[in-house]
Amino acid sequence: MTSDIAAEVDRQIEVMREGASAFYGEKELRVSLAASLGSGKPLRVKLGMDPSSPDLHLGHTVVLRKLKRIQELGHTPIFLIGDFTARIGDPSGKKKTRPALDADEVKANADTYVEQVGKVLDVSRAEVRFNSEWMESLTSSDLVRLCSHYTVARLLERDDFAKRYKEGDAIAVHEFLYPFVQSYDSVALEADIELGGTDQTFNLLMGREIQRDYGQAPQAVITHTLLVGTDGVDKMSKSLGNTIGISDPPEDVYGKIMSISDTLMLEYCDVLRDDSAAWVRLASERARLGEGAGDPLAFKNALARGVVERFHGVEAADRAAAHFASVIGRKEVPDDLPVTDVDLGGSDIGLLDLLRRLGLTRSNGEGRRLVEQRGVRLDGELALDPALRISPGSYLLKVGKRRFARVQLK
Repeated sequence: MTSDIAAEVDRQIEVMREGASAFYGEKELRVSLAASLGSGKPLRVKLGMDPSSPDLHLGHTVVLRKLKRIQELGHTPIFLIGDFTARIGDPSGKKKTRPALDADEVKANADTYVEQVGKVLDVSRAEVRFNSEWMESLTSSDLVRLCSHYTVARLLERDDFAKRYKEGDAIAVHEFLYPFVQSYDSVALEADIELGGTDQTFNLLMGREIQRDYGQAPQAVITHTLLVGTDGVDKMSKSLGNTIGISDPPEDVYGKIMSISDTLMLEYCDVLRDDSAAWVRLASERARLGEGAGDPLAFKNALARGVVERFHGVEAADRAAAHFASVIGRKEVPDDLPVTDVDLGGSDIGLLDLLRRLGLTRSNGEGRRLVEQRGVRLDGELALDPALRISPGSYLLKVGKRRFARVQLK
């Protein structure tokens, strides 16, 4: 290995290690990197996500940004959409069996992923793959062979499986298949590196073993700390309702950032950091806060602006900041709030149906939860009855702290 190649290997390893929680297989990766640099053949870097919901959130962007950094080093990023594994349901961290999604639900969710990933990664220079490509053509014999490479005892070493087994909670047999399929994805893609959250460590390391069994060099594994959700307690998860979606309206993103605790805002600054000028300024101000100086509220506003700007642009960040200052800070109704006409034919409409029709909620179930949580106002008064019927007329609806609608029912 020449000194130039050795120096470049060191530089790239440092980029890969930056912000990581753990790095497995670094020694072998150094050899692979040197060979890649010598031959000009890029390494293959895999990141998989299951389309179990239609929205990607800030937690997903942590590993997506690492994939982008490795892409910038000249390697091939593979964004794997787990349309097959989504139908099994990832058991990682789950206390009970996750309900299986049907193929139509998975496809509808997957259709939104590429556009959202494009907010972080240059998808035009990436491989976008679906694991149904190979899993649906796997024969029963192939699947039996795959499962023969691991034991039940080893699977029960997983923290979540072990805990559920000890506490007598059900573990469905198909849940054991999930890590096998994720591991086989690495075989099918001939991955040199796989990225993931710390909750995926068992599956990612199992991938190394399965690759060896199939005659491949084991992938390096780089894990990142999970981003805590807006509740400040659990990891960011759609099922827990504590997420900040990267495609959420800018005003919602800004408001959600402003709602987190001062302690959590510092963690968000660290975990979501990049090399942009805005984040360099945030890092400097964060250091001042650590020394007992600076203005926490001003810092949180700058963080909120930085997150919105990253995914929606400067103009959207300006509008979101102004909206927050007027609607939340001064409790005002937005001046530019349009009136939506809804023709009911002279009849009335249920509150939950109206909220969904106006796009203030996504489902009647969500609307019911918000009403029960005292989060819906009708003309300034709390709406406490999910079964409320609303007659024709003009109304102002407010959901949570940031969502408004003026409606004319006819």
